[in-house]
Amino acid sequence: MKHSVVKRMIGYMKPHTGFLIGSLVCAVIHISLSLYAPILIGRAVDQIVGVGQVNYHAMQQILMVLAITVLGSAVFQWMMTYCTNQVTYRTVRDLRVQTYEKVNSLPLKYIDSHSHGDLVSRVVNDVDQVSDGLLQGLTQLFTGVVTILGTLLFMLTISPVITLVVVCVTPLSLFVAAFISKSSRKMFFDQQASQGQLSGYIEEMISGLKTVRAFHYESRAEEQFGEINSRLYQAGEKAQFYSSLSNPSTRFVNSIVYTSVAVIGAICAITGVPTRLTVGQITSFLAYANQYTKPFNEVTAVLTQIQTAFASARRLFEILDEEEEPAEPKDAVKVEEGGNQVELQNVFFSYRPETRLLQNLNLTAYQGQRIAIVGPTGCGKTTIINLLMRFYDVDSGSIQIDGVDIRKMKRESLRSLYGMVLQDTWLFSGTVRDNIAYGKPDADEEEIVAAAKSALAHSFILKLPHGYDTVIAEDGGNLSQGQRQLLCIARVMLVDPPMLILDEATSSIDTRTELLVQKAFQRMMKGRTSFVVAHRLSTIQEADVILVMQDGQIIEQGTHRQLLTQNGFYAQLYNSQFAAS
Repeated sequence: MKHSVVKRMIGYMKPHTGFLIGSLVCAVIHISLSLYAPILIGRAVDQIVGVGQVNYHAMQQILMVLAITVLGSAVFQWMMTYCTNQVTYRTVRDLRVQTYEKVNSLPLKYIDSHSHGDLVSRVVNDVDQVSDGLLQGLTQLFTGVVTILGTLLFMLTISPVITLVVVCVTPLSLFVAAFISKSSRKMFFDQQASQGQLSGYIEEMISGLKTVRAFHYESRAEEQFGEINSRLYQAGEKAQFYSSLSNPSTRFVNSIVYTSVAVIGAICAITGVPTRLTVGQITSFLAYANQYTKPFNEVTAVLTQIQTAFASARRLFEILDEEEEPAEPKDAVKVEEGGNQVELQNVFFSYRPETRLLQNLNLTAYQGQRIAIVGPTGCGKTTIINLLMRFYDVDSGSIQIDGVDIRKMKRESLRSLYGMVLQDTWLFSGTVRDNIAYGKPDADEEEIVAAAKSALAHSFILKLPHGYDTVIAEDGGNLSQGQRQLLCIARVMLVDPPMLILDEATSSIDTRTELLVQKAFQRMMKGRTSFVVAHRLSTIQEADVILVMQDGQIIEQGTHRQLLTQNGFYAQLYNSQFAAS
């Protein structure tokens, strides 16, 4: 899996090959200049023969060249870092965009079955972790490879024997780092998974904070938070502990290399066996031994970030590898208008194969009809709405609009035929005006105000601190539930679609306001095919057809009066709601 992650990350870097090449070229020049510096230092040392025997003229020339070398190395190091940053942040930008687009194209069954907080954590936190690890890894990769190769070449020019000693001891350092990396890989994945669970739990608790406090759930919530946080702590502690072993372990091996070079170099300088070295050459060799082992130290020092980046990348690729919504056929129809007839023929559907829901459902709705759908919780009312909007596709059977199967329509054009008001309101952080114009961004002020008046929202909007320019908090937190619902109704009224879906659209509005909004709905539904899901039967008494559902099937059908006359399941529901009156 790790190799596939590396391969896929390289694929994301390919569009930025120019910066990659630039970074590599700058790395070669930077390292070459930095490796030339010890040669100059060694030559300078050899100019100091003894007391009163210093060649100042030669020393001056060497020091000038050394200064130019160090300055040039610094410039190319900056250029290398710039190119590496460009590769990293552009790659991560592309990865974040693709992940977000993937989330938008995932079927709703995936979104409904996964923690929203965990999805947010993957798109935000995991992408940031990939960015940190990628930046560190790229920098160490370029400089490390060039440094190792360069130092080997320079050391060979001084003493092949000592170079051989260095090369023989090096694999021990690589083995230690590889062993620790392999041992801690799963721990880092567990750490990121626990972080995603924690993000999901926090998101749930904050979004439902009023309910948490209303049911005195704070202490239990803290216990559950503590349990998840404890797992995150344990996974993180293990991951950090094992990864932290790599750096001191490799430094110990590198110290052995440095000591070996010093001892053998001193023997060569004193005895001339197997080759004679000057003090300056030993100085250069010791500098090269440090530079040769430095990449191993640097890589192990950032092993935590690199391992975390791999774990985060795996979590991102899990989303990117998920199956998207079924592709639209090439001959998919773009529908501009419709709604003369909506027909469900022999529809079967279930969210899980082992649990049956809709079974052989048949329904025909004609233009201008108001179709009400009632029944106990879980009978399949909202499921019909999901199928009409193609949030889910039927298992078998078909849904047709004006004789065209909706699976042969472009999803965007199909959904544009409906205006939908749900029981669960959704508002984004922005002005009241922006929220009303969400489905029609080019709407002018008159249209927005007219829609607000039709939804009976205009009066309370004017009482807000800045009227239509009032900024709504996230998810409408600074408005009442009823006010949020009215804004959602105004949003649909502005779009003025040919068909309507109202799923408990007035459930959060007081009785007096509900009567007024129902009048607004009556005007809006005139001439339009409308599907109304309702628990409060008082809201659907004027419907043209009422469908009574139970266990995924239509068991009764008719007008309000007809169904009461039948004295069946609908009559029982109605009488149970109005027994007191």
